[in-house]
Amino acid sequence: MKNTMTLRIITVFILSLSMFSCKKSSSSKNSSRATGWKINAKEGGFQYNTDFEEQATAPGLVFIEGGTFTMGRVQDDVMHDWNNSPNQQHVQSFYMDETEVTNMMYLEYLDWIKAVYPPSEPQYKAIYEGALPDTLVWRNRLGYSEVMVDNYLRHPAYAEYPVVGVSWIQAVEFASWRSDRVNELYLEDAGYIERDAKIAANSEANFSTDTYLIAPSMSYGGNDSITNPIKSRRRVTTTAAGDTINVYASRETGIISPKYRLPSEAEWEYAALGLSELRDYNVYRGRKKYPWDGQYTRSGNRKIRGDQLANFKQGKGDYGGIAGWSDDLADHTGQVKNYAPNDHGLYDMAGNVAEWVADVYRPIVDDEFNDFNYYRGNVYTKNAINDDGTVKIVLPNEVEFDTLSNGKLIARNLPGEIKKIAVDDNETYLRNNFDRSDNRNFRDGDKRSSRYFEDFNDDESEETSTRKMYNSPKHNVERDASGQLIKEYDKENNRTSMINDEVRVYKGGSWKDREYWLDPAQRRYYPQDMATDFIGFRCAMSRLGSKSKAKNKTKN
Repeated sequence: MKNTMTLRIITVFILSLSMFSCKKSSSSKNSSRATGWKINAKEGGFQYNTDFEEQATAPGLVFIEGGTFTMGRVQDDVMHDWNNSPNQQHVQSFYMDETEVTNMMYLEYLDWIKAVYPPSEPQYKAIYEGALPDTLVWRNRLGYSEVMVDNYLRHPAYAEYPVVGVSWIQAVEFASWRSDRVNELYLEDAGYIERDAKIAANSEANFSTDTYLIAPSMSYGGNDSITNPIKSRRRVTTTAAGDTINVYASRETGIISPKYRLPSEAEWEYAALGLSELRDYNVYRGRKKYPWDGQYTRSGNRKIRGDQLANFKQGKGDYGGIAGWSDDLADHTGQVKNYAPNDHGLYDMAGNVAEWVADVYRPIVDDEFNDFNYYRGNVYTKNAINDDGTVKIVLPNEVEFDTLSNGKLIARNLPGEIKKIAVDDNETYLRNNFDRSDNRNFRDGDKRSSRYFEDFNDDESEETSTRKMYNSPKHNVERDASGQLIKEYDKENNRTSMINDEVRVYKGGSWKDREYWLDPAQRRYYPQDMATDFIGFRCAMSRLGSKSKAKNKTKN
């Protein structure tokens, strides 16, 4: 009896300590380690999401844990172009689309644009037309392809096929649109904006992630009934003075996701190789050839032995193999997920369609300057500010268009977005990490990176800015006052290259390519404002916070 009583006392004592400990832990989480002040107090003061655990995986993405790898060609360079010499790189953890962006995904984008910016209205016609894929890429002067021209993008038979005919610029615009739609949904689910506001959006009342973060009251055209939670489902804390706090979601809430974007070349190549194979084949030193196990394009699995592991051109006149045997399941592009994913869970990282990546193309990767999250193509901008100090929001009649080299127009910005301008001396003065807005040609042979550079004048003329290292054609396309297109082709005979700041890298072999191009290290380039029937794309997203998702990962 005495022992039982003693056990009960000890149990009560332990439970009391546990409750006290939990209370103390909870209390310390909501008090500042800097000042001791309360965080998230109802009386007001500093508000912060102290319950945040980790970044949620956004729709369509899979997690890629970053690490070190050998980037570049590790097999024989039979083309002798020397544009992908092996170099060691480290990439941060990130997310990438499980599959290439499909026709159905892109059609959702077109449907939204058509609803919000009706092409029947003259001021919006170019917005919709600028987003349309070029379906004429399927035409061949000695081949019958009209059925693809008419049906590939929109017919349900091709819904889960990768979208093609999309330029690099269009892919970037899709990623931007996707970012806004996902964050709009997150805010709606959290009660920060009215339910179904996304359905009622129009050209004068639309959502932009940047606008919401910088000037939330100006989102949806300044419609307070949508953006003010006092009139919505979410309960808002009111201070003793009668003021409301946490009216709008900020970055501190952890609700707003980073933006979708195109992956960098280093990210794409790292993701294509697959993490477990990195260990098995020691690609740290450069021993990996394909996204799958082994050194061959055919399966060694007993049940499907001899079957192709990707959709590519096997030989002259052989795009799919013999019917019923050694078939790659497609004549041209194929339905996504036809083949097993690599060890990251990514499908079609070799074959089907090649894919745009974010980088501007140069023959070399300058690993001597940087070997961490390598990317060429940075153009830094900042928000345009009005005279009264507020940010400049693009109005429906202020949409700016760029005329592409083929004469097509594409919207540079959309109504409701914040206007962006180049950074200037206010941001670059006395900095040692960057000194200009446009860094696409940094250390690539331009005047500033050559031994001929003798002054610090950034206003370089076209003639003196380079010693003909990238002497590419310079076509001029513009419209006259009546809107007629004026095309001026560069007819000079002394051009030495097709490389300039408007050509982008694309990676991975396609249905039109031979086995050689299936190697993730291979790199080619194409003008950023042009499209083909063999280049598609997938999106990526940066990882915030911890490198790994495993909380108790064993350290070696």
